[in-house]
Formats: sequence, C-alpha cells, structure tokens
Amino acid sequence: MSNSIDVSQFMGGDRPAEAKDYIMQQTMIRVKDPMKSLEFYCNVLGFKLVMYREFPQWEFNVYFVAPVNSADIPPTPEEQWNFCMRTPGTIELTWNYGSEKEDGLVYNTGNGDSTGTGDGQKIKGGFGHIGITVPDVYEACERFKKLGCNLTKTPNSGGMKGLAFMKDPDGYLVEILPQGEMITKPVDCDGIAVDGGEGYKDNSKK
Repeated sequence: MSNSIDVSQFMGGDRPAEAKDYIMQQTMIRVKDPMKSLEFYCNVLGFKLVMYREFPQWEFNVYFVAPVNSADIPPTPEEQWNFCMRTPGTIELTWNYGSEKEDGLVYNTGNGDSTGTGDGQKIKGGFGHIGITVPDVYEACERFKKLGCNLTKTPNSGGMKGLAFMKDPDGYLVEILPQGEMITKPVDCDGIAVDGGEGYKDNSKK
C-alpha cells in the first residue's frame, strides 16, 4: 500500500441516517489512584468531574471528566448521567480497588512500555495518547512545568515544533496542540531554541 492514500470519500456526504445522532462520548483508561488522576485532569487540565459511579460489588469505580463548566453540571445523579452521555469527548477514569496499594506503575500505556509484561520486554502497543488543544502551547507548557508536570516533549524539542507531550500520573501520554495555526516561539519552557532539540522518535517501534 502506498504511503499516500485517497481518503477524501470519508470527508464528504451525509452521515448514515441511522447514525446521525451518534457521538464520540468517551475513552476509558484504568488508573492506579483516582484522587491523583482527578487532581491532574481537573486541576491541571481544567476538566470537571461530570459524573461518577461506585460498584463495590465488583470492586471498581468510574469517574467521567470533561472540559465543561461546573454551572452546566446538573445536581442529581440521574441528570448527571444524562448530561454525561450527551457530552462528547469525556474520559472515563476506572479505578479497580487495591491498585493504589501496588508499587510503581500498574498499567501498560501502549507506547513501547514493558509495564505488566511477563518477560519485561517492551510491547508494540496500539494505544498512543489522548490530546488537548490550548490557546497557546508555549504558555500552557510554562504553567504545566510550574505545576510539576512530567513534560516528555517541550514545544521546541524534537523534529515537530510547536506541540508538546506530557504524562499523567499513570504514564499515559497527553498531547498538547494549538487551537489553530501551528506557531513556534524562539525559546520554550525548558530553554530549548526553536532550531534546537533532537529529531522525531517513534516510540511505538521500540
């Protein structure tokens, strides 16, 4: 197969009538410590907890977070469920009881990661990252650095300039992209010049 394929057919035309009201509602990730994850997604990324459910009979809880305003979240659990199911792009944080007591990282992130493998070898996982967009990537990364976040790629590092990556408490990657034109600035939060940094690395091939 050629590296360049014609995908234009998927951009035009109407959605199937039966699917016109479908939405991309959630991505689920398992987390080790729900409080640490909620602090990251709500206090660092600015999301809000829109709905949660506890299932002690099955020993897990779920927490749905999304970039919404608190004033828009309904007051009752039933209304919160309906609101959540109609909100595009939520993240479902799933906590299995007891994982918070385990040492080190618990879940494999899919990016050349050896966590959870029997032989300790890194796997070629399918999952890559979630992504957020911000008005200014450079300013956002300055804030993330001050908050002590683990930035794995600052805006000027690597071959792709103007975007960044950081890890959440469980090691899942979060991409940071601009809400518009991909601009660059002379120096980023790590002091790397726009013409500096190493080249692009595909961690999935490790």
